[in-house]
Amino acid sequence: MSKSDITKDMPVWHQPDGAPLSCVEKIRVLNENFVELREMMQDALEDALLMGCDEEQFRAVMHEVVAELENPYGTPEK
Repeated sequence: MSKSDITKDMPVWHQPDGAPLSCVEKIRVLNENFVELREMMQDALEDALLMGCDEEQFRAVMHEVVAELENPYGTPEK
Protein backbone atom coordinates (compact mmCIF):
# COMPACT_ATOMS: atom_id res chain seq x y z
CA MET A 1 0.00 0.00 0.00
CA SER A 2 1.48 3.34 -1.02
CA LYS A 3 1.53 6.43 1.19
CA SER A 4 -1.02 8.08 -1.14
CA ASP A 5 -3.38 5.12 -0.60
CA ILE A 6 -3.03 5.58 3.15
CA THR A 7 -3.59 9.34 3.17
CA LYS A 8 -6.60 9.32 0.83
CA ASP A 9 -8.69 7.49 3.44
CA MET A 10 -7.84 9.85 6.28
CA PRO A 11 -10.68 10.10 8.80
CA VAL A 12 -12.33 13.37 9.71
CA TRP A 13 -11.42 13.78 13.38
CA HIS A 14 -14.25 14.80 15.74
CA GLN A 15 -14.59 16.29 19.19
CA PRO A 16 -16.64 14.39 21.82
CA ASP A 17 -19.68 16.53 20.93
CA GLY A 18 -19.45 15.38 17.29
CA ALA A 19 -18.11 18.64 15.86
CA PRO A 20 -15.08 18.20 13.59
CA LEU A 21 -11.72 19.29 14.93
CA SER A 22 -10.68 22.60 13.41
CA CYS A 23 -7.14 23.08 14.76
CA VAL A 24 -4.82 22.41 11.83
CA GLU A 25 -1.92 21.39 14.11
CA LYS A 26 -4.04 18.85 16.03
CA ILE A 27 -5.34 17.38 12.78
CA ARG A 28 -1.78 17.16 11.40
CA VAL A 29 -0.57 15.28 14.51
CA LEU A 30 -3.54 12.89 14.45
CA ASN A 31 -3.05 12.22 10.74
CA GLU A 32 0.68 11.57 11.19
CA ASN A 33 -0.05 9.15 14.05
CA PHE A 34 -2.73 7.42 11.98
CA VAL A 35 -0.40 6.95 9.01
CA GLU A 36 2.41 5.66 11.25
CA LEU A 37 0.14 3.18 13.04
CA ARG A 38 -1.42 1.95 9.82
CA GLU A 39 1.99 1.37 8.22
CA MET A 40 3.26 -0.42 11.33
CA MET A 41 0.18 -2.61 11.50
CA GLN A 42 0.46 -3.45 7.79
CA ASP A 43 4.10 -4.44 8.27
CA ALA A 44 3.17 -6.58 11.29
CA LEU A 45 0.41 -8.33 9.32
CA GLU A 46 2.78 -9.06 6.45
CA ASP A 47 5.41 -10.42 8.86
CA ALA A 48 2.81 -12.60 10.56
CA LEU A 49 1.61 -14.02 7.25
CA LEU A 50 5.17 -14.70 6.05
CA MET A 51 5.83 -16.59 9.29
CA GLY A 52 2.72 -18.73 8.79
CA CYS A 53 0.39 -17.06 11.30
CA ASP A 54 -3.35 -17.37 10.71
CA GLU A 55 -4.62 -14.06 9.30
CA GLU A 56 -7.95 -14.17 11.14
CA GLN A 57 -6.19 -14.76 14.47
CA PHE A 58 -3.79 -11.90 13.84
CA ARG A 59 -6.65 -9.54 13.02
CA ALA A 60 -8.57 -10.67 16.12
CA VAL A 61 -5.54 -9.99 18.32
CA MET A 62 -5.15 -6.51 16.79
CA HIS A 63 -8.83 -5.81 17.52
CA GLU A 64 -8.30 -6.94 21.11
CA VAL A 65 -5.32 -4.61 21.49
CA VAL A 66 -7.41 -1.64 20.35
CA ALA A 67 -10.33 -2.64 22.59
CA GLU A 68 -7.99 -2.83 25.61
CA LEU A 69 -6.56 0.67 25.17
CA GLU A 70 -7.25 2.80 28.24
CA ASN A 71 -8.21 6.46 28.25
CA PRO A 72 -5.92 7.98 30.92
CA TYR A 73 -7.94 11.22 30.92
CA GLY A 74 -11.36 9.76 31.76
CA THR A 75 -14.49 10.01 29.67
CA PRO A 76 -15.22 13.56 28.51
CA GLU A 77 -18.56 15.05 29.51
CA LYS A 78 -21.05 15.44 26.64
